[in-house]
Amino acid sequence: MNDITFIVPGVLDQLTGGYLFDRRLVEGLRRAGRAVTVHELPGTFPEADATARDAAAAVLAGLADNAAAVIDGLALPAFIDCLTPEAAARLKLVGFVHHPLALETGLAAETGARFAAVEMRLLPLLAGVMCPSAITGWAVEDYGVPRGRVAITPPGTDKPATRPRRASRGEPVQLLSIGSLTPRKGHLLLIGALAALADRAWRLRCIGSLTRDPQTTAAVERAIAAHGLGERVELAGEWPPERVGTAYAEADVFVLASYHEGYGMAFAEALAYGLPVVGTTAGAIPETVPATASLLVPPGDRDALATALRLLLDNAALRARLAAGAAAAGAALPDWPAAVRHWMAAFDRLVA
Repeated sequence: MNDITFIVPGVLDQLTGGYLFDRRLVEGLRRAGRAVTVHELPGTFPEADATARDAAAAVLAGLADNAAAVIDGLALPAFIDCLTPEAAARLKLVGFVHHPLALETGLAAETGARFAAVEMRLLPLLAGVMCPSAITGWAVEDYGVPRGRVAITPPGTDKPATRPRRASRGEPVQLLSIGSLTPRKGHLLLIGALAALADRAWRLRCIGSLTRDPQTTAAVERAIAAHGLGERVELAGEWPPERVGTAYAEADVFVLASYHEGYGMAFAEALAYGLPVVGTTAGAIPETVPATASLLVPPGDRDALATALRLLLDNAALRARLAAGAAAAGAALPDWPAAVRHWMAAFDRLVA
């Protein structure tokens, strides 16, 4: 069995889906008896500065010949100078692409093109690339990585010991959204949609970082104030994973208006808690969230989002039907031990 070096951008204990996925893999691999070393690269990402590039070069230079290592896709731009064909031939390097950097929402055209060029240049040099969903895998293939060197390895899902009971709850309907306040997660669109439903009884709790993108957070706060929703929308900031389960259990509907998702761990967790979902058809969301559990609308369509929310706010029977569909879909999702075993088998195949 290969020892594994995990190379991540910044500290591993950040509370986003990608970092949580990385951390759960590291913990699970170690429980499975694999020796795992984690290198936390300093510097800025994904716009890799000199500190990040120097650290990436030092990590690769310090690996023994034929060492097996995983590079988180968010760190990939830091390797633009040191990940040469010679370095790739000396090592067994695998990429872990949660979603292509070039598909991040809100990028300037020049920035997106630059990220795409980095990914197109470096990903084909690797022994393989691990992706959480088929749609992310297809995007990686478009960068020139042969299909046989792409592995689809979804994350696991934490599941409640008992399914929360929601049928007896009255108004207001408790809406839950989980995701860092960044352009890609669509919080501004969601506030706009809910402003059109101010005559309905609802409350919204948003859990996710308020500091990762201060401009987006400020814009969302301004929108909440402008629409007079300050008493109904809670920007709760980051919660530790062990506390987030309480939020799912207390909610009636999960909503996230993402413009893209490479997988969508929050959607999967909502299903596991039997929450009806209002989301978009962006990225891998339809792979994870079935029609029996959700109302999915085109990304960026505020009116369609408002209509979907109105249907659920006004129809308790529809909420109950979609909740049952969510519970069934959530029960079929892999737990973390199964996900780690699948990931480990795929990794060993790619580096063999």
